Amino acid sequence: MKNQKAKTVADSLTETVEIVLPNDANPLGNILGGKVMHLIDIAGAISARRHCRSLLVTASVDNLDFVHPIKVGQLIILRAFVTRAFNTSLEVEVNVFLEDGLTGERRQTSSAFVTYVAVDRDGRPAKVPPILPVTADEKRRYREALARRRRRLALAASAHRRYFESEK
Repeated sequence: MKNQKAKTVADSLTETVEIVLPNDANPLGNILGGKVMHLIDIAGAISARRHCRSLLVTASVDNLDFVHPIKVGQLIILRAFVTRAFNTSLEVEVNVFLEDGLTGERRQTSSAFVTYVAVDRDGRPAKVPPILPVTADEKRRYREALARRRRRLALAASAHRRYFESEK
């Protein structure tokens, strides 16, 4: 088993920046939602890997709303960090911003909570190190993550029941 020493949120902090190019955009010149989702998953996975130094699979993404469009030529900035680690899974918050390259204006466009499961080379779940929240915001996010996890698990159980009932 790997070292299970607690890590801080700062240990997992990841920020990525890309320029939005025409091949990333729809006919209105806005970045495609699927491209944003792809970048969220990558930034989140990098953050999760920095925390647990393990292979990972994406288990879920909470609600994702696109509040402001990001246009061709603007920068898309993704800031990701672990909010809480459980037994074999961890939650990562990913915030997405646009930055106008000419004015420097930065605006948040979306955010998501992504859950990853650490796995070994055979694909079996692996334990993850605990997280040690330090600041008041980190401690708040840590507490709130448990409520989000409970909601996710309840929704997943409900979806599984509906699926198996429909198969009868």
